Order: sequence, then C-alpha cells, then structure tokens
Amino acid sequence: MQKIRWGVLSTAHIGRTQVIPAIGRADNAEILAIASRTSKVHAAAQELNIPRAYESYEELLDDPEIDAVYIPLPNHLHKEWVIRSAKKGKHVLCEKPFALSEAETEEMVAACLEHGVKFMEAFMYQLHPQHARVKEIVASGEIGEIKLVKSSHSFYLQNRSSDIRMDQAMGGGSIYDVGCYAIQAIRYLTDAEPVEVVAQGEIDPVTGIDLTGIVHMKMSNGVHALFDCSFEMISRNEYELVGTGGTIKVPFAFRPDINDNTGIILVQKEREVREEKVQGDIYRLEIENFSNAILMDSSPAITADATIKNMRVIDACYESLRTGQKIDVETKN
Repeated sequence: MQKIRWGVLSTAHIGRTQVIPAIGRADNAEILAIASRTSKVHAAAQELNIPRAYESYEELLDDPEIDAVYIPLPNHLHKEWVIRSAKKGKHVLCEKPFALSEAETEEMVAACLEHGVKFMEAFMYQLHPQHARVKEIVASGEIGEIKLVKSSHSFYLQNRSSDIRMDQAMGGGSIYDVGCYAIQAIRYLTDAEPVEVVAQGEIDPVTGIDLTGIVHMKMSNGVHALFDCSFEMISRNEYELVGTGGTIKVPFAFRPDINDNTGIILVQKEREVREEKVQGDIYRLEIENFSNAILMDSSPAITADATIKNMRVIDACYESLRTGQKIDVETKN
C-alpha cells in the first residue's frame, strides 16, 4: 500500500505523545521528519525513531520527499505556517482551532486551494465511530425530537504562569482551546448552525483570557444548545442530547482515548438505560482519513466549510463575551 510521508512542525507534546505514534500505527502513513527551532529536535527524532531532524521549519518544508505536514504550533502561528506549507505544496493537518478568526481561516483555506493541497482541522474526536452511532440512534427516532444539546469540556490547568494557553497574544483562552470542540460537536449533531449566541464567562484579570466560557446558542432548526468550557473545573469531555422521548449521554465524547479508546453511549427512556460501547483509535483514524483523502483525491472528514463555520461561531462567542450582548450569527454559506 502506498503511504503518505509525514513531517511534523515542532516538538509539541501532542505531536510527540499522540499524533506521531498514531502515524506509526496507520496503514497508509509513515513519519519521515520533524522540525524545531532548536537543536533539541535531534533528541526528539532519536526518541521517536524519526529518520530526519531539521533545526528550522523552512528546511522541513523544502524536503521534496515529504507529502504532508502536521502543525501543532501555538494558535497564533497556524495562519503563517499553514500558508507557507501550502506554498511549498505540502498537504496540511493543522491543530484546532485552525485559526484565530473566520477571516484568517478564509485566507488559509484560499491559500490551500490556490496551491492544490488538502487541508484539515485536527478535530480527531469526530473520527471516533461513537458519534456516527449517536446520529443513527437520533435518526431512528428512539429518543424523539431533539430539543436541547448540552456539552462540557474542561480541565484544571496547572502551571498557569508558563502555559501558552494563558497568553492572549498566542491565542489563549478556554473557548479557543476546548470550547471549539463543543461548538463543532453541537453543529455536527444537530445538522444546523447557530443563529444566536450569548456568552458569559470568567476572565483572568492578569492575562485577559477566558478561564471559563458558558454559552447558549439557538440553532437554525430551533434546537437550543448549551456548552461550558473551562481551565478551572475538573476534567470533563461529554455531551448530552435531550429529546421528547429520551436522552443520549456520551461521557467520553472528545477523549475516548483516556478510556482505552472506548466510547460509551447511554440511551435513557424513562427508567430504562441502555449502554453501548464503541471502539476507535481516534488519532490513528484521523491520520488514516487525511492520508486517504490525499491518496484518493477525496474530501477529508473535516471540510473547509465546516472549519470556516466553526470559526464564525467562535468569533461570535468572543464578541458576546466582550460586549455582554446577544450576537446574531450570519448563516452565510
């Protein structure tokens, strides 16, 4: 089987611990190179058995044998390096959030389209088959008509003084970091877009970033949605759909990998609860899906349209948080 040859821009923790090992597990991918702006890249390459190590991102992008790059850089650097990668003809898998605004996202998407490269926002969770199963259950009518969707994604952030997620200039904040998952999941599960957004939260008085966001969204199909995200709460990564005849709860929605790759679906009707378990290696599935899109010239699981629309909602959340007002979200295509 033909394999996509990958390079990774930076020695970020998520790349070293999750994505690079997943490239090794994938059937249609192999890791060829890693780059950093310091000499520590050589130790990382040796530790992870990566053949090539570069002390600059530019050198890696100049390697003609690399087909695709994974970008886990800080949020404020996504735009620059997605565009630079596209100009070098490299397909791009970029960590979420793809950018810091809808306008940035559109510019990045345009660059990728201009240079004929595939690109995808790294919402690895959506590749887990538990979510397709949830949509099957909803479509079956088992829990009736969906009226409300709720989602929570949080963790208690340690060592705040040195964490880039506390730096506003680098794209820090809980909505950017974990709220983006809830927004994406709600849009996916309802097959609808938010038309109204009201956000409240807790703003760090020193850095100005949102430590906590609590958001109400009214969807274009009339469903109401609530989500919370935080750096100040216990770890949660879940969603719930409330229908006229029952509920569906998914307690490991965004990180089934911490539950041995097992997704759990709890379907409740009155006093009856049914549990379903669904297996899936989210990071491997992400790499295989994107590599296959390159090999087959097909669309990856997370489309450009979905990425742009998600950033539009993130923009609205931050505007509401800043102004204290309800924001009407333009539902343009």
